[in-house]
Amino acid sequence: MLLSSGEAPFFEPELQPMLRRGAASGRLRFATSIEQAADFGQVHFVCVGTPQMGDSLAADTSGVEAVIRALGLYARTPCLVVGKSTVPVGTASRLAAELAAISPAGEEAGLAWNPEFLREGLAVQDTLRPDRLVFGVSSRGALEVLKDVYAPLIDAGTPYISTDLATAELAKVSANAFLATKISFINGIADVCDAVGADVVTLAQALGYDSRIGDRGLAAGLGFGGGCLPKDLRALLARAQELGVGESLAFLQHIDAINGGRRERAVRAAEELVGGPLAGRDVAVLGAAFKPHTDDVRESPALAVAAAMRQQGARVRVHDPEAIANARAAFPDLDYAADVWDACTDADVVLHLTEWPEYREIDPAVLCTVVRQPRLLDARNALAHDKWEAAGWTVRGLGVHGPMSPGVSVFE
Repeated sequence: MLLSSGEAPFFEPELQPMLRRGAASGRLRFATSIEQAADFGQVHFVCVGTPQMGDSLAADTSGVEAVIRALGLYARTPCLVVGKSTVPVGTASRLAAELAAISPAGEEAGLAWNPEFLREGLAVQDTLRPDRLVFGVSSRGALEVLKDVYAPLIDAGTPYISTDLATAELAKVSANAFLATKISFINGIADVCDAVGADVVTLAQALGYDSRIGDRGLAAGLGFGGGCLPKDLRALLARAQELGVGESLAFLQHIDAINGGRRERAVRAAEELVGGPLAGRDVAVLGAAFKPHTDDVRESPALAVAAAMRQQGARVRVHDPEAIANARAAFPDLDYAADVWDACTDADVVLHLTEWPEYREIDPAVLCTVVRQPRLLDARNALAHDKWEAAGWTVRGLGVHGPMSPGVSVFE
């Protein structure tokens, strides 16, 4: 088994060494038997994905429900099942009743909800040094169990919040919806900046100094993607509609639409940069993952832009430090390059679409020698535009005008 040998099935900084240490110590084991897991553990964390349903905006909770039911059937002794998954509010209370009804341990098989707030690319750090813990519990005993499990973190000063199941369920999805709203807001403002010649990067700095707002999530550009923010935004809206309060969150539809529109905006900006249609042109795309420090390409803005350009007749070559295999599986019709230089050779325009640190280290003067036309669309507003322009490049960002100092990405 891949995991038992200490091999991670995906890229996440710091994960593989930690996995190998755990497997080598004998304290971390992997199994495929739910009965073995039920017999072994007193606390069971359920970390099953909840993707968007194929025919609606709602989250698919079938995987979570199947695992909790299976555990319940084999829970012969007192235990606590702890949900980590992002689920529609109301799911936990329903599953708690079902767990107690089917478990041989009866009501001594309890359910709690402890949402995860991990950021891809920073998941190990967020696990070992979280900024908060949320415990959704129905009994004092469940709370004490969770406090005991997380004692090293709590003792180190991590704040924890004890609340009911419904509030805990809402904590994660609300956080993601709020972050998505903040990102789409600054991207909407970027369009205003483009219309009037203002600079959204400087504007974001001005907003960020306001302690009520802060600078996190104010990096205007291509928008958000991945397996969490888009589907959690939609799932919250769908659940609100089911509960009869959909109008209160109707604005989330616009947040989603603004985010999707960033891809189209990037394509138009590239057309403006080359002075016409993209058909027949060579386009280099730097970035395939939905964000840096991961190989996750789910709902990747970068790949959506690359695919749209290819559909318009452009010849597109994509580079990414980690996500090429996943990108090729998701978009097999695109061409992929082993390095930046190969991707950019004879390019009519270079698109910076995922803000990997490696791309900030590119020498624009050297890269200028391999492209056909030195044109750069920095759709993440993260490169040093003045440095590229000094090397002879025509540079365009989204919502920025004139030379720009090295940007700092706050979309993590």
